[in-house]
Amino acid sequence: MSQKDEFAASSLIDRQAARNKLIFALDVDNLDDARNWVEQLSGKVGVFKVGKQLFTKCGPEVVNLIQDGGGEVFLDLKYHDIPNTVAMAGLEALRLGVKIFNVHALGGFEMMAKLVAEVDKVCPRGNPERPVMLAVTILTSSTQETLRGVGIDRPVEVMVPKLAKLAKDAGMDGVVASPKEVGLIREACGEAFAIVTPGVRPSFASQDDQKRVTTPGDALRAGADYLVIGRPISAAADPAAAAQMILDEMQAALEEAKK
Repeated sequence: MSQKDEFAASSLIDRQAARNKLIFALDVDNLDDARNWVEQLSGKVGVFKVGKQLFTKCGPEVVNLIQDGGGEVFLDLKYHDIPNTVAMAGLEALRLGVKIFNVHALGGFEMMAKLVAEVDKVCPRGNPERPVMLAVTILTSSTQETLRGVGIDRPVEVMVPKLAKLAKDAGMDGVVASPKEVGLIREACGEAFAIVTPGVRPSFASQDDQKRVTTPGDALRAGADYLVIGRPISAAADPAAAAQMILDEMQAALEEAKK
């Protein structure tokens, strides 16, 4: 293979890696709109995030729609309940075939450990069908004032790694956290721990209601494994072009990391 061909092959791999790390927030409320976004973006993003509104309205049918369209699913329902209830919900997410689902780390160690134990019985680690189980640390819309309002006096930069370490000790695969806290999480939990970051905004997009944000390239450079991006794509005049611009930035960061 010539040097030119090697470069082209390497670039193709980096592009695929970037696509696999890009999660599109499917913030719609009906199957027709969901289908439209899957058709537009299935070749440009690797995973579609289904949240509470869409899943409550459409149920597992929207998961099937995404999978039939060639996409993977991040079921973003943030389970937070008594341990057995969360564990049983997690098993149903497993049976749906989703790639990722999450819980609230504030549900505590016992809740997360019970979930992991029940999933282990059905789908042990190493099985390719096993979903990535994440814990949400502190929502990216939260500020220090938000935390004080619910009785948490510790600063965000203390709570995030504390909750991440709790999740790791319980056997969870990773966390959802702001890109601003990626370094703190890596220090607390090591490299073999997945970090999914919402609150990512390319330079051409507004921050909307996210308070702790950064760019896609900077998030990857900081050590994020997956990026959740919604409105910068969906609100763009040309969503497909916006997704391509984001992939360009992500690919450049991945190529830079290899040097």
